[in-house]
Amino acid sequence: MSLIQVKLIRETFTPTEKKEIATKLTDAMVSIEEENMPAATRVDIENILSDEWDFGVSAMTIDAIRILIACEQKTLEEA
Repeated sequence: MSLIQVKLIRETFTPTEKKEIATKLTDAMVSIEEENMPAATRVDIENILSDEWDFGVSAMTIDAIRILIACEQKTLEEA
């Protein structure tokens, strides 16, 4: 059995998006291991508080993440 551990900042993804993440990660494992794949792949999604993530010296808050997502979406729309 394979175990994939994912840490997400709380309130960043909806339950539907989390299910999609788990499905895509499982599909990725199956595509890599194919015939040697164990009978089950488990995806463990842990929600953590936004101030528990640090990048360098700055904590990543949920507001900072929302700004990053908005900027990335704007960039994609402009492309």
